[in-house]
Amino acid sequence: MFSRKAEVKLTKDQALPGRSEALQVADHHFVLDRPIKPPFPAACKTVLFGMGCFWGAERCFWTIPGVQTTAVGYAGGYTQNASYEEVCTGHTGHAEVVLVVYDESAAPFTKLLEVFWQSHDPTQGMRQGADIGTQYRSTIYCSDAEQLTQAEQSRDHYQKLLSARGFSRITTEIGDAPAFYYAEDYHQQYLAKNPRGYCGLGGCGVAYESARP
Repeated sequence: MFSRKAEVKLTKDQALPGRSEALQVADHHFVLDRPIKPPFPAACKTVLFGMGCFWGAERCFWTIPGVQTTAVGYAGGYTQNASYEEVCTGHTGHAEVVLVVYDESAAPFTKLLEVFWQSHDPTQGMRQGADIGTQYRSTIYCSDAEQLTQAEQSRDHYQKLLSARGFSRITTEIGDAPAFYYAEDYHQQYLAKNPRGYCGLGGCGVAYESARP
C-alpha cells in the first residue's frame, strides 16, 4: 500500500481515460452479511470518507452500531471506473474512500464525524503517514446540504482542538459527493479477510469530544 506518487492533484485533461464498464464486484459485505450496493434501506443515508489507505478506514466504520453497510472505492477524481493500479499511478485524481451507509437514528452523523477525525491525521495534505500521494488525501464527500454543514462545523471545531495542541491547518477536502466507483473485490473488507494485513491509520491523539460543535 505504500506509494510515492504525485502530491498535487492533476487536472481533468491529464487524467487517464478509464472505461465505461464498471468493475465486477460481489454485492455482499464479508462482515455484516448485507448488500454493499444500492438500493439501500429508505431510512439510510450515505457519505464518503477518505482517510488514507481505505483498508483500515473501512474497518473503523463497519463496527459502529447503526451502520448498515460499508464499501471501499475511488472518488473525487476524473477517471471513470478506475482500477486500483490506475489510482496508484496518481493519474486518476481519485482518493481512496469508504462508502458508509447508516441509519441516522441509530448512528448519528456526528458520531461518524467523531470517528473520522480521531482515526487519522487530517493535517497532512496529500498523504497519510508513510502513504504518500493524492489518493491518500483526507476527504468528506456529502450526500446532502445538512451533512455538508455538519461536516464543515465539525472541521472548525476540531481545528480549534488541534491548534491548541500545536497541530497545523486541516487539509480535509469537504464537498458534495461525486461519482463513487467500487474498488476490486479483494479490497472490500480487506482487514476482515486478512487480519494481519497492513493498516496505516493513526490519529493525532486529540479527542474530538462527542458534544455537538
